[in-house]
Amino acid sequence: MERGQTIETERLRLKPVSISDADAILALYNTPKFLLYVGDRKIRSLTDAEKYITEKFAPQRKNPGCGNYVVQLKEDGSKIGVVGIYAREGLDVSDIGFSFLPDSEGKGYGYEAASALMAKAFAEFGISKIAAITVKENEASQKLITKLGLTFLKTIRLPGDDVDLLYYEKEKL
Repeated sequence: MERGQTIETERLRLKPVSISDADAILALYNTPKFLLYVGDRKIRSLTDAEKYITEKFAPQRKNPGCGNYVVQLKEDGSKIGVVGIYAREGLDVSDIGFSFLPDSEGKGYGYEAASALMAKAFAEFGISKIAAITVKENEASQKLITKLGLTFLKTIRLPGDDVDLLYYEKEKL
């Protein structure tokens, strides 16, 4: 499967984010946990979400193996979160990120989606190492990151940011 195509798991469908997903991005990026742990991206309307998709997500596809996916339940097509691999300024290794709507947390969807994307990245996207970053306070994220097999290496700060982040990595087996 080529990068940018839909990825399917037992319960989920991961499809590349498009403008038609602005509603999901608007909802997700304004949840209390997203605002607390990731930050306020100033997405207050569908227009803001469409602009964010165009300006932030679309350019990621130019980086080998990178991109953002909307996670949908196969049973009804509902959009429950996002997962992606990103090239970030200040990181030498592309990192995996994920976020889910509150009603979808604690059901194993994060692990199912992120592990499927990591497997694809290692097998087909030419990625040999994946990182993950999170704030110290986000224990749920840390738990998922370690369950995915990433190992904590150090604390870092991204350029222009004043927040300490925990940095994890995993190499292709």
